[in-house]
Formats: sequence, structure tokens, C-alpha cells
Amino acid sequence: MNMRINKGLTGLTVLAMAMGLHGCGGGGEDKSSTASQIVVNTPAMLAQVSADDYNQNVNGLITAATLKRWKDDWTNQRPAGITGKLVIIQVTAGPAGAEYIKPNGSNVFTYLSPGSEWTQVRTNGVIETIQVVPDGAQMDGIFKKYNIDPTKDMIVVAMGTGSTGNAMAQGRVWYALRYWGVDKKNIAILNGGNQWLNGNGLAAEDFQAAASTAPNNGVFSVRQLMVDNTQLQATVEDMLRILPSSDVNVKNDGILIWDARSLAQYSAGEKLEFGEDTNTDVAGNQSCATAFCDPVNPNNYQQFFQNGGSRQGHPWGTLQLQYTHMLDSSKGWAYRPKAELAALLAGHTNAQGIGFVDGGYNLVGAGNAYQEGDTIYAYCETTFRAMITGVVSAVILGKPTRFYDGAMVEWNSLSYLPDQNGNYLLPADSPWRTDIKSFYRPAASNTLVAPRTITNAYATTTNAAINADKAYKTGETIGGGGGGGGGGAPSNPCGG
Repeated sequence: MNMRINKGLTGLTVLAMAMGLHGCGGGGEDKSSTASQIVVNTPAMLAQVSADDYNQNVNGLITAATLKRWKDDWTNQRPAGITGKLVIIQVTAGPAGAEYIKPNGSNVFTYLSPGSEWTQVRTNGVIETIQVVPDGAQMDGIFKKYNIDPTKDMIVVAMGTGSTGNAMAQGRVWYALRYWGVDKKNIAILNGGNQWLNGNGLAAEDFQAAASTAPNNGVFSVRQLMVDNTQLQATVEDMLRILPSSDVNVKNDGILIWDARSLAQYSAGEKLEFGEDTNTDVAGNQSCATAFCDPVNPNNYQQFFQNGGSRQGHPWGTLQLQYTHMLDSSKGWAYRPKAELAALLAGHTNAQGIGFVDGGYNLVGAGNAYQEGDTIYAYCETTFRAMITGVVSAVILGKPTRFYDGAMVEWNSLSYLPDQNGNYLLPADSPWRTDIKSFYRPAASNTLVAPRTITNAYATTTNAAINADKAYKTGETIGGGGGGGGGGAPSNPCGG
């Protein structure tokens, strides 16, 4: 029979001792004159509010009409405070006839830069994790390749061909730039894919078949960005600290943890959202498909696992609303109107009756999702889908937002469960076991579980990458134990 596992709190005392319960912004930096000049921004400081009419934005989420005005007369139309070039980054080519937004070769350039260029395999000190924010050297290489000066240039991130995957990649570029300290006035996300923009703000003459050639002569380094935006990222240490003691929706804790995956993954196959399977009920009725609830076929839930995971489910206290509901497929996967997104965040349902659900797979209802002042923690399997939900919260709605970049591929790997070789991923006494604060269903067989690279099951912190990034920027040594933030666990972490 199917087994729903909610582990108890065994080992959490050891976990708290090992973690030191680091919060947002502190840590063990060895601060010198260089480090002391750097301004540390909280998630609240990093959030920006879009205009109700996206046409009015000059950064954040912009429209094709705004981009056309810029590119046709960049010298006279560029936004206040921008003195450099207009650099358009497309994560893919568009379809035939709308491949690349046309540059002028003097102060407007369009480059192809796939989302994979903006991620990196890194270790957090405990485990090696795929597809997290790049380190400083990789970012400097990107600035060199495309000759970007992010203090002067305007960087517009475009999808090329509109799709959910390309909207995710678009978000990864935005996230990497913001994480490393690029100011919000220097970054814009172009709303919608080229196939829709051609005829909706841009015309055929605004496109060409080839991208600009990357000059590979830039000299800018992230070390010149004298801000610390690393609180944009949450680590597994932060996540373990903020989770409630059971799988319930706590409204007064100053936190909303947003699972951007499908309801099927969130529930490990116990519930499916309309459209996820042909056996679901009428539109809007979030229900269990017979094929996946029938005890005769108890292992069908395995199809919702990804990346050879040891388990599937969700951290305690998280709410689920799939990222696809943020986008309009009829408009090149553009973001939906601000009012619609704000209503969903507050707990309302859309026209199909879909909205946030809790650990019992019930709609939370209006007023029971985001609470004013909450910090949003966004995640999915690899924090690609969560780039879309995070752009909604941080760039459109202006809510304090952090991205759990390790995401479920990391979370599900920090388990006292065996892999395909019969080796337990983590020992039973590791302080980093996330299975003890999760609802999950284990893999149907350990033969389906991929081995993981565990670097130190007893590490004192999971903030190794963030600490390394701080050190890269200052050129100074980072002391032990620092975190995504300062001491304790306030009711609203990170000042959001």
C-alpha cells in the first residue's frame, strides 16, 4: 500500500546546535575596509513594484513597445541613469522571421546566451548541487564575453521563442545579475516571446536572422558592484530554520514558502491538478486521478520523481501553486496582468478555480496565502520554474523574495534513504537530514535512486557557496559558519 511518511522531530536539537541557527545577513565574515564599504541588501530592499500597466515600466518587466522606443532611438530614449549601451540577451533564438531583436551595431546589441550559461554545479559544503547561481569568476566571464558594464548599460533579457522553459531561463539571467549586485534600474525582463511580440509592439523589420557576435573584450568584474545581494538566495540551512513543526499553513510567521511545481509532485502523486492527467475531474476540481490512487497500482507515483530522487513530496508548511498559472500561453507566455497575479498571491482562485493549496491539498482561500510583510521563499525542482513565481513576487508585486536555489533536487537528496548502490545518502545522525521536516513518499525502489556527491555530511553550515561569493567580491577571507543571514530566527526573517 502507499505510505505517507511524516517524520518526527528526532535529531532537530542536534541540527540546531550544528547550524547555530544563523539568520539573514550575519555570518562569520572577516570584515576589513573593503568589506565594510559593501552595502548588504535585504530581500525587502531588493523587491520592486511594477506599474499596473506594464507599458509604463522602464525596468523590471517591460513590454515590446518600450523596447522598440529604446532601440529605435537609444541615445534620446534611454531611461534616466543609464549612460551605456542597450544589451539584449536572448536565451534562445525566436522562430523564423523573428529570430533576433534587431540591433544597430553601435549602441544596441543582441546576443544569444542560453540559460545554462547562467548556472553552475556547486557545493554548499554538504552536498554538490546542480544548476545554482554562478560563482564570481563565471559571472566575470559573462561580462567579458558580452562586454557588459552593468553599472552603465541596460540589460534586457528576452526569451526569443516564447515558452515556459525560456521564461524560466529568462528568470535565471535576471536572478544571477541581481544576486551579484546589479541594480534594478539596469535590468529589464521582456514580456512575451518573439512569436507574439512580432505584431504586438514589434514588427517584422524589428527582427533579423542573426545575433550580434560576442566581442569578448569586457573588463568589468562583479567586485566593482559594492553591494551584497546574497540574501536573494536561501540555503537549506535557512529553509530548515524557517519551517514549522508540522505540515500546516502558518499565517502569522512572516513567511510564505511557495512550491512552483505541479500538484502531482507536491503531493507525490496523491493529488493531481486539472490538466495533469485525463482522469481528473471537471476543470477546477483538484482531485485524485484513479490511476494514481488505486491501491492495485501503488507505484505509479514514481513517474512524478525527477533527477533520480530518493523521495518526492514537499517541506512542511509550504503552499503549492504551479508556475504555469502566472503566464498567458496565448501571448507568447507573457506574464499575466498584475491584478490577476496579486489576487492569486492573496489566495484567490483563477477562472479555472485553481489557487494555492496546502499540505492537505485544500484550497487555502482568499486571505489565507500571502500576508502583508511576509518574505516569500520560492522553490521547485531546480529553481527554474520558481524563477517565474519569483519574478511575479519580487519584480511585479514587489514582495520580499528569496530563492531556495538548491531546491527539491537538493532537498530530496538530503535523506537517510539508500541509493541504487545500497548506500545511504546521508547517515542517520547527519544534522542536515531534510526528511525529518518533510511530507514524502520514498522511491518505489532504491534501484531508482541516483547516488549523490556528499562533501561533508557533518558540515557546520550549508552556506559554503554564499561565503565563497562574499569572499570573491571583497577579496578577503570568510570565517567559519556564516549564513544567509544574521542571528536567530525573527518572526519575519531577512527584514521582509
